[in-house]
Amino acid sequence: MSVLLKFALAVDWINERFSKLAAWAVFISAMICAGNAFIRYGLDMSSNGWLEIQWYLFAVTVMLGAPFVLKVNEHVRVDLIYGKLKGNGPVYIDLFGLVFFLLPVVGLMFYMCVPYFYQAFLSKEMSQNAGGLIRWPAILTLPVGFGLLLLQGVSEIIKRVAYLAGKYEMNTHYEKPIQ
Repeated sequence: MSVLLKFALAVDWINERFSKLAAWAVFISAMICAGNAFIRYGLDMSSNGWLEIQWYLFAVTVMLGAPFVLKVNEHVRVDLIYGKLKGNGPVYIDLFGLVFFLLPVVGLMFYMCVPYFYQAFLSKEMSQNAGGLIRWPAILTLPVGFGLLLLQGVSEIIKRVAYLAGKYEMNTHYEKPIQ
């Protein structure tokens, strides 16, 4: 179990680093958006390339930020049952969701995104917009993001099993969102 826990903690560490990149992508995107608005409305000039860079940065934000959101247990969930459970109940629900929903869906998405990226990279796919950019950097966020999310899902399963076995301390407190 200790080898698996070390693996899980290494995945956590990696996804924490990628989340910093996602956070910077939000900031850079906001700065580009403000600059682009100023140039468009203040100087009456425009560039599709700058708009596309914002979309690329949004892809970085979502795809590289999602594994960290899972790690810190802030992902979307249905509270009808989860919020009412006590003791180890939420941990069992998490395990069920991770094994039967997250891993299969994210694994399938990863499997489907790798050839999509590969084809876009080989063909040097370009945006059809005037002044548009190459697309493979944005498409690369798909397999990387889904791959990291898949690894984080495995990490969460390992940590929850270790918690149930008494070999890992984990905060199982769930704060129900304000409705």
